[in-house]
Amino acid sequence: MVMSKATDVDEYLAQAPEERRDVLTAVRDLCRSELAGFEEVMAHGMPLYRRPGAAEGEVAFASQQRHISFYLLRRDVWDAFADRLAGHDTGKGCLRFSRPEKVDTELLRDLLRATAATDGPVC
Repeated sequence: MVMSKATDVDEYLAQAPEERRDVLTAVRDLCRSELAGFEEVMAHGMPLYRRPGAAEGEVAFASQQRHISFYLLRRDVWDAFADRLAGHDTGKGCLRFSRPEKVDTELLRDLLRATAATDGPVC
């Protein structure tokens, strides 16, 4: 489901593979609760969260071919959580989970809280 053509997040979730839908919905719920005041939009074929009026997003997630990906586009938050992220499959600004049951919602919640509490440049 790379680069979805969905026009909103509800449609995106409805199109997601059934075995991933529950965890993707849980990630969305976390984003919506922890990123209060952020806008939820579709960008680059995935759900993205940005501060009102901002052109850049700070958080996104996606159902990729082999992973569920969580994008954290704040280098400052990423660096602050380096120890907790060390044991995970990561890429540049991306945290990947190979199976729905591997999604670490506690870590995601903490990353989201730190993102909401930090105001600065997005990488």
